[in-house]
Amino acid sequence: MRAGRIVANLLPRMAAGQARSIESRLDLLTWTKDLSVADGPIASPLEDRHRALGAKLAPFAGWEMPIDFGSVVAEHTAVRQHAGVFDLSHLGSVSVTGPEAAAVAQRALSNDIERIGEGGAQYSLCLTPDGGILDDLIVYRMPWGMWTVPNAASNADVVAALRACAQGRSAAVTDHGAAVTCLAVQGPESAGVLRQAGVEPGDLAFMTCRDLEGHGVGDAAGAPPPRGGLLARTGYTGERGYELFLPAEQAPAVWDRVRTAEAHPVGLGARDTLRLEMGLPLHGNDLGPDTSPVAARLMWAVRLGTGFVGEDAVAAVQQRGVSRRLIGLWATGRGVPRAQCPVSRAGHAVGELTSGGYSPTLGTGLGLGYLDADVEPGAGVDIDVRGRTLPAEVAKPPFVDRSPKS
Repeated sequence: MRAGRIVANLLPRMAAGQARSIESRLDLLTWTKDLSVADGPIASPLEDRHRALGAKLAPFAGWEMPIDFGSVVAEHTAVRQHAGVFDLSHLGSVSVTGPEAAAVAQRALSNDIERIGEGGAQYSLCLTPDGGILDDLIVYRMPWGMWTVPNAASNADVVAALRACAQGRSAAVTDHGAAVTCLAVQGPESAGVLRQAGVEPGDLAFMTCRDLEGHGVGDAAGAPPPRGGLLARTGYTGERGYELFLPAEQAPAVWDRVRTAEAHPVGLGARDTLRLEMGLPLHGNDLGPDTSPVAARLMWAVRLGTGFVGEDAVAAVQQRGVSRRLIGLWATGRGVPRAQCPVSRAGHAVGELTSGGYSPTLGTGLGLGYLDADVEPGAGVDIDVRGRTLPAEVAKPPFVDRSPKS
């Protein structure tokens, strides 16, 4: 079965008993590690809302975040069919301002900043001098400078990289930390939800952004958060969606308005299943300082010749090639693949999974992993899941036919 054959509206309508059975098998959070800081996790400004909704909270990257609100399957399906709202307070919030802000971002990040104008957004990588992936992130270009959103556990590394590149330049790098909250409204009905919540998305195109002023968010027009707000047509689900960066103290009121507009609350568990169905890599699992963009199939986010940190190392790897590359796997038998499961072909080891889980949309197990470069899509492989063989087919993601551009 090829991933590309899945139609956009393939969403099984499960009986309650079947859904509960699936929930019991959703060992999804292979990435859920207690990364809390020594003094205890930071509370989201929405913690009281989450507790009132019965959320399962757990430490994640120094924060206490909602893993689910009772059902990963229901939350996943709400985003695929309607609209859901995520609390992403744990994500980094870093601004680069000053006359040379763009030059700092260009030096620190792998993509070509000059390809996006004001109001544009771009997926990029922050690399080590050796060409490893410190983080993958989205950078937004605004009249006042650059806005970057590092992954939670990588925030300090990205801030340090940006500040190193800002030395000797007329630019300031500011880590806004807990002063800024990100709310993600995702799903085919997300635009309507925002309108009902008092935020007019207008004709904002995919991978673009604009100020949130004029919608009851922020108190300084044209200023970066936390004084102002930012609305972006971005996300991590594969659906049409928006991300709102706003002052943390205003997050509860905006959350309430979005919830009143009938957006389903969604935890990090469903965020993981949604991104896995799209084949989107997760830093810390699929990407890391020991991973090359070449092996991760992320050279589309790299523009050689722009002078970014790690450029020479990446070019060298591209020239000599890699032995293994990141690819998708589709379980053809019953079972749930997990990260770190060995993968073999005809009895010979060919790689290892870096992500794995159950797909509520497709009703089967999915995985991402680094396999030998000569293992092509369509090949049959075996996944060793705790000593049990799970047959699978190599597939090029995405596994579901969805598009955030719609």
